[in-house]
Amino acid sequence: MREEVVVRRRWLSEQSFLDLLGAANLIPGPSSTELAIHIGWMRARWAGLAVAGISFIVPAMLVTAALGWAYVRYGSLPSAEWLLYGVKPVMVAVVAQALGGLAPQAARSGWLRALGVVATLAAALGANELVVLFGCGALMLLAARRASSALALSPLPLLALGGAASAAAGPSAVTLSGLFLVFAKIGSVLFGSGYVLLAFLRGDLVLRLGWLSEAQLIDAIAVGQITPGPVFTTATFIGYVLSGPPGALAATAGIFLPAFVFVALSGPLVPRLRASPAASAFLDGVNVASLALMAVVTFQLGRAALVDALTASSALLSLLLLLRFRINPTWLILAGAGLGWAGQALRAS
Repeated sequence: MREEVVVRRRWLSEQSFLDLLGAANLIPGPSSTELAIHIGWMRARWAGLAVAGISFIVPAMLVTAALGWAYVRYGSLPSAEWLLYGVKPVMVAVVAQALGGLAPQAARSGWLRALGVVATLAAALGANELVVLFGCGALMLLAARRASSALALSPLPLLALGGAASAAAGPSAVTLSGLFLVFAKIGSVLFGSGYVLLAFLRGDLVLRLGWLSEAQLIDAIAVGQITPGPVFTTATFIGYVLSGPPGALAATAGIFLPAFVFVALSGPLVPRLRASPAASAFLDGVNVASLALMAVVTFQLGRAALVDALTASSALLSLLLLLRFRINPTWLILAGAGLGWAGQALRAS
């Protein structure tokens, strides 16, 4: 996103992009989707909000629905180890380049650089991401010595806490309204990674409602991990398995709708936060914490992705091409997929 909207198209400044990234991390739901919706809001208000969000979700939804169809028809998922083998090293390079571009703006002072180190260590040691985000924001308030009683009621933290309201429980039988409500509840309260999503889905769909088996749930999470786009499109796969194409649409709409609502409520407040000295200090802390969380996840992804000389070379070459020639990351991802396919073919021959 940074490459497209900051570097290539110059729709946003680095600081504005960082502010939207920080705001997306403060509200429940899929942060990547919410960042896209925030960008749409900044560019074209309500029309931009709708177009950006739908455009970001629909391609992944269609791919996931196609896998859902194949799963229902054939009873298993196609092998995707080769895809992950080739694409993950490229993704390490893409995210590393984005971090390198955003870090100078996010950590532009001694206080922010020190805070970034602390946030990175805390995240690496397993601290809850909300504790890291809000803790860094609070520490920047103290460091700036500009805290005011008004900021204690800052709207974004309240929105994050307000997301804890649960939707009504779904019925025991699989219905379209039940699918929508269950996934709307999950989309309204979930912070964190695909592994957190796994816990929510297991609690609702396997244990409470009995709609899925443990094996089906694991397959659904795998689909969310291997397909392009937000991991929340796991809902599309589950909806298709449970109730065909209408179920896929209901589940997808349910899990993503809260993101549109939260961004619509918080988007207009982001420029006001930056205009307030106290709120600006808080947002600076959140921004540097967001990059720290990204850095830790990238390191973890790197450990899983760079498993041999070929993948390490692929990541290094991708990073060099990104930095030197500003090549579009999409082409590198396609090349990585081709590399993974070629590697599988060689091993099979």
